[in-house]
Amino acid sequence: MDLVNLLDPQLTDLVETYGRFELADASPAPALSARAAAALSDGVVRRDLVVPGDPDVTIRVHRPAGADGPLPCIVSMHPGGYVLGDMSWDDPLFDDWCPRLSVVGVSVDYRLSPTTPYPGPLMDCYTALKWVYENAAELGIDPFKIGLHGIGAGGGLAAALALVARDHREVPLAFQLLDSPMLDDHQQTLSSRLPGLPIWSSRSSEVGWQAYLGELHGTEDVPMYAAAARCGNLRRLPPAFVSVGSLDGFHDEDVAYATRLNQTGIPTELHVYAGAPHGYHLAGDSDVARRAATDKASWLRRHLTQ
Repeated sequence: MDLVNLLDPQLTDLVETYGRFELADASPAPALSARAAAALSDGVVRRDLVVPGDPDVTIRVHRPAGADGPLPCIVSMHPGGYVLGDMSWDDPLFDDWCPRLSVVGVSVDYRLSPTTPYPGPLMDCYTALKWVYENAAELGIDPFKIGLHGIGAGGGLAAALALVARDHREVPLAFQLLDSPMLDDHQQTLSSRLPGLPIWSSRSSEVGWQAYLGELHGTEDVPMYAAAARCGNLRRLPPAFVSVGSLDGFHDEDVAYATRLNQTGIPTELHVYAGAPHGYHLAGDSDVARRAATDKASWLRRHLTQ
C-alpha cells in the first residue's frame, strides 16, 4: 500500500516536519512541548492542584473566566505513547473548549512509563477522577456531567478509566471521547503493521506498549484495564465518540472498538478521517483538522447539555 499517495495533501508539510517518528528517538518531543507552551488566552483561568493519594497526583483545572455556577467537566489524559508528555499538552485544547463549551477542563499529570508501568498511570487518573467527583462542589463542577477525553495513549487511558469507573461504581460518567486511542497491545491488525506509517510508526507503538506493560508485555496476562481492546464485556459504559485517521496505525483497533460498543448497545459515534495519519491535529489549519475539531465540539456540546 502506497501511503504517500493516500495522504491528505494539506498534511504533507506536517509529515515532512515530523517524518516517521521512532519512539526511541524523542527528538520531536521538544517541538510538541513548544506547541503546548504557546501563548494562551486570558479567557481561561488555570490552577494546578495536588490531589492526595499514594502517590499524590497533580492536575490542572481550567475554567472559563467569570463563569458562575456548577459547570460540566471534561477530565483529560494527554497523549504521548504512555512515555511522553505532561498535562500542559492539554492547555491549547481547553483554551478552546472551556469558553466555547462553558466547561471545566481537568488535565491529569499521570506518571510516565517505563519509570512507572501499568497500573501506576491508570491509578493516577482514577485517583484524580474520583477526587474531582468528590470535590465537585468546591470546584464548581456538576458531578453528574463529568466525562473523559484522551488522544492516543491518553485515549487508551480514557477508555480504560471508563472501565474502572464502571466496575468500581464510585464515579458516574456522562461520556467518553476517544480520539485516535491506543487500545490494543496485540498489534496484530493490518493497520498497526503497515510499513512506513507517517508520524507514529509501528515501532513507536511497540516501544510504548513495552514500556507501559513491563513484564506483562507479550503475554496473555494483560488485563483489560491495561488495554481496553481486551475487554470482553463493554456493557454499562457511557456514550462514546471515537475518531481516527485512515492512515493511523490505530485505525483498525479503533474502528473495531467503536463497532463493539455500538453492538453492545452503547450509543457511539465513529469518525474516520480520510488521508489523516496519527497526530494530524498538529496541522490545525488543515481542513481535516478543522472538521475533526468541529465534530468533537458538536458532539461534546450535545452531551454536556443533556
